[in-house]
Amino acid sequence: MIPQALPSYDGTGLAGVLPRVVRSLGGPQLPAATGARLPAATRAVVVLADGLGADLLRRRSGHAPFLRASAAAQDPAVPGVLTAGFPSTTATSMGTFGTGLPPGAHGLAGYQVRVPGTDRLFNELDWIGGPDPEQWQPHRTIFEQTTAAGIPVTMVGPAKFGSSGLTRSALRGALFAEARGLSASVDAAVRAARATPRALVYLYWGDVDRTGHQHGCESWQWGESVELLDGELRRLRTMLPDDTSLTVTADHGMVDVPASARTDVATDPELRAGVELVGGEPRGVQLYCRPGAVADVIAAWTARVGDDGWVMTRDEAVATGLFGPVSPDVLARFGDVIVAVHAPVSFVDSRVMNSRIIALIGQHGSLTDAEQQVPFIHLPAR
Repeated sequence: MIPQALPSYDGTGLAGVLPRVVRSLGGPQLPAATGARLPAATRAVVVLADGLGADLLRRRSGHAPFLRASAAAQDPAVPGVLTAGFPSTTATSMGTFGTGLPPGAHGLAGYQVRVPGTDRLFNELDWIGGPDPEQWQPHRTIFEQTTAAGIPVTMVGPAKFGSSGLTRSALRGALFAEARGLSASVDAAVRAARATPRALVYLYWGDVDRTGHQHGCESWQWGESVELLDGELRRLRTMLPDDTSLTVTADHGMVDVPASARTDVATDPELRAGVELVGGEPRGVQLYCRPGAVADVIAAWTARVGDDGWVMTRDEAVATGLFGPVSPDVLARFGDVIVAVHAPVSFVDSRVMNSRIIALIGQHGSLTDAEQQVPFIHLPAR
């Protein structure tokens, strides 16, 4: 069964966020900069709050009065909700956000990805033992193109992200400003915006996602984390120069999955049969199969998943546009079989996932609105 709703990889998706902001600064016209034009600005700050799904933000908007009011005041011509892309996971979304390209072009295929021609997975978040980031994702990033056009770009975040594999792959080209904690990050973003007459500043914040994973996105702790973010965004807006726009978005949403609804493929002979490696996300599984086993794997997983999700071959996923146009150079990075669930269930593999990851309550990776839809809140220069 093929899903009906597919993510967008243009101005109505996460791919279009930075290209549209760059265009508002008078920068180069980038391919994904489609849709309604954003008002002109001299400087811009873009905040990506990891895990801040649009569905969650709507339902729990009492924790975010600043974002709620900002969304309500937004120009109706500028859609306030975008799609993240598939799989709806940080590594893939950062590739889409940072390059303006779909996953099938930038090749950041998921949380855990098989290196073609090998029998091993690597994690695109921590990049431990991974390939050279610049070769894995060779396309020029938006930050590189913006800097080359004469607009200074600064990225604000924790020190560990300054030279990480994911940054070097998807977000290279910016001057890095280290900051610890959200308040310090906001201060650093303001300094960067004020430092030059023209500027693009990118601020990443990961605690909403971290809290959702650990406590669940329906928890009081998640609401508290969003309240902190909302208050600091309000402070950021008041401190920015008048000629500076502020854009807030996210890389994916989240749903809670009870422990009883998680299946461990490592202990399930039927699901394990014919599968060499289990990659992707627990809710967006990518199965790398033994030669000749794809049909049997499809049958076994279709019988098990049933009406809880979609099971498709890689060719079917590509043909439907799930990854956008796919380059032959990256095709083999995606699993032979793709599983995307819409029920509150997930599939893990204790052979390649540690117990901490398996125990996460809040999860994402699939095609549901709760995971796919992210906010696009744009406050123009005053």
